[in-house]
Amino acid sequence: MKTKTVELVASPRAPHFVGDGFRVHNFIPSGFRLDMQRMSPFILLDYNSTYTFPPSDTPKGVGVHPHKGFETVTIAYKGKVAHHDSSGGGGVISEGDVQWMTAAKGVLHKEYHEAEWSKKGGEFQMVQLWVNLPAKDKQSNPKYQAIKYADVNRYELQNGAGNIEVIAGEYKGTNGSASTFTPLHMFNAKLNKGGKADFRFPANYNTALLVLEGHIWVNGKEEVPTDHLALMANDGESFEVEATDNAVVLVLSGEPIDEPIAAQGPFVMNTREELAEAFNEFNTGKFGYLED
Repeated sequence: MKTKTVELVASPRAPHFVGDGFRVHNFIPSGFRLDMQRMSPFILLDYNSTYTFPPSDTPKGVGVHPHKGFETVTIAYKGKVAHHDSSGGGGVISEGDVQWMTAAKGVLHKEYHEAEWSKKGGEFQMVQLWVNLPAKDKQSNPKYQAIKYADVNRYELQNGAGNIEVIAGEYKGTNGSASTFTPLHMFNAKLNKGGKADFRFPANYNTALLVLEGHIWVNGKEEVPTDHLALMANDGESFEVEATDNAVVLVLSGEPIDEPIAAQGPFVMNTREELAEAFNEFNTGKFGYLED
């Protein structure tokens, strides 16, 4: 079996604010080797590295905004976020929780720091991913999958090396609870100092590792520091990760969706005509109503 090698180690870009509640480094799309087509089905990755928000009686966040044509996946590592949408969905994402929202044919959404957490402030660390949908599913109905931390399935590594939290896909017989439209894997690898974990994905799957805590070595050759992303080449199937100190690594791997991508702002479709239609639907109120 051929080893999957590291193609690129990307350092975090300068952070920017999304609304006033999310201070993010954008990894996808960012440059020709981390563009939407190369990283498909993962078409956006915004990383809110650990940042301390002061106490605020007015929760910070992002006001009402639309989405169409894809799914948003929010993973909470530190802090709490409350969210609502125009179809009546909503809830609170606490530490370790995952919110998997299928926007599909269109939804209005808003997300803010949870009110009680906001009053106290504190460390905040989140990842938001956009996962593309194939053309045949872009007009499906919006839905939520609320995955609580206690319900995330875990694979315990040998010799006290740590564990793999399986959000979606499968790791050595342990399945994630998230349902997906296309084949993909999403794990949190929580490794103790010196701990090792091996991974195996089809060679054509687009694969990346985001180091949220600690430092790792991939295949004993490539060092990936905290807050950096390793893009794996499509040249093999298996690779090994070793933690030089306690580490948390978001592991992403998915089968690319081999379809055209037409993206603008909050809409990701297949053609420019479909984009124009999405904007028209939004402007004429077809995504429903949501009070800011």
